[in-house]
Amino acid sequence: MKAIIVNGSPRKKWNTDKALQKAAEGVVSVGGEVEFTRLYDYEYKGCISCFACKIKNSKTDGICAYKDALRPILEKLRGADLVIVGTPVYYNHPAGQVRSFLERWLFPIGTYLWEDGKQVVKRGKVIPTGLIYTMNCPEDMMERWNYPAILSDTGKTMEAIMGFNETLYICNTYQFSDYSRYDMNLFNEADKRAYRDAHFDKDLEKAYQLGVNLAKKALAAGSAE
Repeated sequence: MKAIIVNGSPRKKWNTDKALQKAAEGVVSVGGEVEFTRLYDYEYKGCISCFACKIKNSKTDGICAYKDALRPILEKLRGADLVIVGTPVYYNHPAGQVRSFLERWLFPIGTYLWEDGKQVVKRGKVIPTGLIYTMNCPEDMMERWNYPAILSDTGKTMEAIMGFNETLYICNTYQFSDYSRYDMNLFNEADKRAYRDAHFDKDLEKAYQLGVNLAKKALAAGSAE
């Protein structure tokens, strides 16, 4: 069982990365192998609307035809049994690098064909997906700003194309190692630190469980082939 974990954060060894490392531990605990990819290590574009993946008798077989630094990653994803994507939330949405990646990954797998009331997809089995959001705003602010409705669209798309998605929200993250360096009065450092100390380990355990859940789903999908 092969899991590919995609880190969509520009920051190394910070909140998103820590959550993904825990998710990886969950996958490994069920017997999976894990490969990490960090999107900010690559230069690539989003979808360029060439529609090579939609042309009749297309030879792309569910992989974006545009050849740049992202192409080898997309080819590896084709052989994955499960995929977990982690991203910070920027202006109510996944990070731009993640959005571009999702366009290139998911659009060629989905089609403009409809059969028996369902979209035709170019995959041989269900590929369970996980989506981990990390965000600076507290949970009550996330609700007020309607984040669940906005952010859930990405998970719904991943489920529609790949067959399954589980999403985890990690709120009120500790954003800086030294808050005194930054202009900020919206958040109080002491409060943020206290919340992190009380909650972040629990959030990491949820990430671990997400990895376990997806690995079990992948095993079930593999045995159903």
